[in-house]
Amino acid sequence: MPPAQPTPPAGALRLHRRFPSRILGNLRDIVVWLPPGCDGRRRRHPAVYFQDGQNIFDPRTAFLGSAWNAGEAAVRLIAGGEIEPPILVGIYNTGFSRMDEYSPTRGSFPGWDGEQCRSRGRVRSYARFVVEEVKPFIDARYPTLPGRDHTMVAGSSMGAIAALYVALLHPRVFGGAGLLSPSAWWDGLAPVRFVRALRRRPPVRIWLDIGTAEPGWEKTRLLRDAFLARGWREGADLHYLEAEKREHNEAAWAERVGPMLKWLLGDGLAAGRADALVGDRR
Repeated sequence: MPPAQPTPPAGALRLHRRFPSRILGNLRDIVVWLPPGCDGRRRRHPAVYFQDGQNIFDPRTAFLGSAWNAGEAAVRLIAGGEIEPPILVGIYNTGFSRMDEYSPTRGSFPGWDGEQCRSRGRVRSYARFVVEEVKPFIDARYPTLPGRDHTMVAGSSMGAIAALYVALLHPRVFGGAGLLSPSAWWDGLAPVRFVRALRRRPPVRIWLDIGTAEPGWEKTRLLRDAFLARGWREGADLHYLEAEKREHNEAAWAERVGPMLKWLLGDGLAAGRADALVGDRR
């Protein structure tokens, strides 16, 4: 019988309560996951900024008790030598204001009670909040690699739409975006129109996925096609995945957070650099 493999250390969580935003005029918690051995002295780390941060690490704060377990996924990738140890940042949503902050345009959506709710479409202000307030706070307190090649943003559902806008509005800050089950349907495909209207392709690597058991999942193909039309290349700076029979929930995203991290911080980064070198010789 082969010897049991040692269990890798789990990393550490630090919670910053009631982080204030001048831009948005509210407070929220921010949780930071530090990889094993992170002491701020020996090395610096890439960083990934997640939306809906209460769902990313801890079942006690996650929606319906189902967390992504992103720290455990990162530990497995680190132990296998597949990624550099990252710092993972979970930016909590603010509950009732979530749709205001994550939506790109004004629109309506069904609430939990079946009544129609309205959104003010504040994602551009939310993007400024992440870039001008959250990221400087994290860079000042943790040993990050602050450059764009080592700074990613991620989210699911409307959080993926927020991540899309954060990255594409600020491509000098973010080098990659993980878009899990994005709500491409919002306001008559507003996110698709946004990508189609780009003047040029920002140098941002995109992970895009969808579960084939999600309502209206085919609309994500329109978002993929918009990326391709604006110059992204599958296998280089765009990774597209249709997850068979997977639904729109935290459990499905927990399955894909590891592959997403591996692609954004490992495979996709290497592929993008190789493609850039080829492009320079054309």
